[in-house]
Amino acid sequence: MTDLLHHARVSRGQFLRMMGGLAAATLATTACSTRPETTATTGGGGATTELKFIGVADQKAPMDELAAAYGKATPAVRLTASYAPTDQVQTSLRTQLGAGNAPDLHVVYPGNGSAMSMTQIAQAGLLADLSAQAWTKTIPAGFKPAFQLEGKTYLYSAGSSVIGAVYNKKVFQQAGIDAPPTTWSEFLAVCDKLKKAGVTPIALGAQTPWVTQLITYALVPSTVYAKDPTFDDKQLAGQATFAGSGWHQALEMYLELQKRGYFNDKPNGTTFEQQTAMVATGKAGMAVQVSAVLPDFRKAAASPDDLSMFPLPGADDAAQVWIPAGVVVGLGAAAKGRNVEQAKAFIDFLGRQENINAWAKAIAAIPLTQDASSTIDPAVQSFLPFTKDRAVPFMDQRWPNAEVQPVHFAVVQELLAGDSTIDEALKKMDEAYRK
Repeated sequence: MTDLLHHARVSRGQFLRMMGGLAAATLATTACSTRPETTATTGGGGATTELKFIGVADQKAPMDELAAAYGKATPAVRLTASYAPTDQVQTSLRTQLGAGNAPDLHVVYPGNGSAMSMTQIAQAGLLADLSAQAWTKTIPAGFKPAFQLEGKTYLYSAGSSVIGAVYNKKVFQQAGIDAPPTTWSEFLAVCDKLKKAGVTPIALGAQTPWVTQLITYALVPSTVYAKDPTFDDKQLAGQATFAGSGWHQALEMYLELQKRGYFNDKPNGTTFEQQTAMVATGKAGMAVQVSAVLPDFRKAAASPDDLSMFPLPGADDAAQVWIPAGVVVGLGAAAKGRNVEQAKAFIDFLGRQENINAWAKAIAAIPLTQDASSTIDPAVQSFLPFTKDRAVPFMDQRWPNAEVQPVHFAVVQELLAGDSTIDEALKKMDEAYRK
């Protein structure tokens, strides 16, 4: 067995205590069908069952591949897929679910903390129970809160992802940067070198709301959880607040990057797609992003090998640098859908190990479970040493409602525009948390 596969197996054990629910990154609205839209019949003359799926764009590559494979194995079923931005699925799709006209299959975010999270939807009785499927028996113990409510599994996800800096290795080399930074001071020095080399150090696409949260999420593990791993428990018990914690320091660090001129001009007017292009073409050195979108950066680059990732160091002591890691965005079957059993059968197909491997590979994720054919993308190898005892779930996974996350989006945009203070921003987040 190769060293890579050895690390892959070890990493699953290391990941047992983590679960996450970041509203994973998406692109502009796109749509596709894995098979023709017209009414079809099977080879034996029977009618074809159409399964409708609504997802987000980082699901497109694996879903297209696996839906096509399922169509060959099960010709009596056709899957029609469409993809929309996160803000649209959080509103329009959630409304469809409540109205009883939902698609058969749809995106679901792990854990809690957003309108389309597993906990929020399952509590409303809108997700089909997947617990009888064999793959659910292999969910690592620490991941179960991301997949399950009251002991029942309602979410399929292929694995876990991390948040860090996606960087252009060629740009770093040209600026005289020999290795990724391991402390905050080193990170600032790297940004300074890039700026002096005439390159935007950090591309920030804050016009796309979900992008606003990523720098905070990358820093808070070091500024909050490294000092108090029980912060979430205390916050849920009313014994801790955003305003009185290391969240304040994380936002100070966020704004320090802006004050030093390390972001592109007008980040609130820059989209995720523009952010991606800046790094991929070498106009920017890096972008703080979730590893699930690394394939998008690679597609936009002349040479995919130019792009890799490193953990964003949120402390001046390397031993105090922690990282965010969590279960990637997944899907579920609508409990009130027209074809519940066929939808569940498709998810059962996704739960086969070879299909978990294929999905995880397509989005540079760490597979939920591994076998001899599982792989870990080289770009995320540098994150694995942190996963034993220096990683925490994406922050929103343990927030008690779906109100905090959009408030976080908004206050970061206000801070970047100079329309708010950190104290005001955190007060708004605390108010949303208590709702």
